[in-house]
Amino acid sequence: MDIFNLYANCRLCPRACGTNRISDTRGGACGFCGEGADLRLAFAGLHRGEEPPLSGKGGSGTIFVSGCNLGCAFCQNRQISRTPRLGRAVSADEFTALCLELQNRGAENINIVTGSHAVPAIARYLSAAKAAGLRLPVLWNSSAYEKPETLELLDGLIDIWLPDLKTLDSDLAARFFNAPDYPAAASEAILWMIRNKPGGVIIRHLILPGCLESTRAVLRWFADKGGRNSAQLSLMTQYTPMEGVTHAPGRFIDKREYATVLGWLEEFGIEDGFCQELVTGNDWLPDFTRPNPFSSDLSVAVWHF
Repeated sequence: MDIFNLYANCRLCPRACGTNRISDTRGGACGFCGEGADLRLAFAGLHRGEEPPLSGKGGSGTIFVSGCNLGCAFCQNRQISRTPRLGRAVSADEFTALCLELQNRGAENINIVTGSHAVPAIARYLSAAKAAGLRLPVLWNSSAYEKPETLELLDGLIDIWLPDLKTLDSDLAARFFNAPDYPAAASEAILWMIRNKPGGVIIRHLILPGCLESTRAVLRWFADKGGRNSAQLSLMTQYTPMEGVTHAPGRFIDKREYATVLGWLEEFGIEDGFCQELVTGNDWLPDFTRPNPFSSDLSVAVWHF
């Protein structure tokens, strides 16, 4: 079976919206994710802000996919996740050339960001890139709002799974992430990742100000399900209020909340992983409208199309 046929009556993600994404020949918006069957990319370059082992000395070869199957109220990448968004469709040859160029530039890995809605294309294109000489480890950097049967298409292609576990609270998931079934779907997907690659999973959790009980539940889940050398935890503090957003927290995490969560790490015996320092500013936010420093001589320029 041609895996691209999975875009017809699309049920790749937990939304199972049934949209025929193949019929959208213009690569425009269709389905909840807003994407057709083409793989559209918005940025590629060396990123040094991931967890230390992932960034390494050369930086992570990060490739941002346009579109998203979630709807986070405070999305920090809204320039590429919402309509209208940045990005253009690339062919398998272009994707391969891009991966090989990042490899030649010293990237530590190929880091696929927000590709949950584009798994068939990414699976095919990664296979082509590996056949053409891609030797770097491949990271799957996602929200975890995914289905195990879809992730099976990536089996053997991904070396490190890097999912979020945003919340286990269905009400909070409905309010902030537009997906009340997120807790069940994400926990099932992450458990599949752990079974698929024991020790090759880093679970990210972003602390939300005023929502510490949600974080406590995630830490308890991790201690029960993700410990014992099965996964590492990456605890993030970079929640940033977004201008014009009224239905999400309107402040940064404070020192008291940060200290409380650090205490819970000790309480649950979570020692293996990463903990971001307290972030209280927005000068780090990505701006995908800036000129790509690699676009002048990168074999495939993927920025601001």
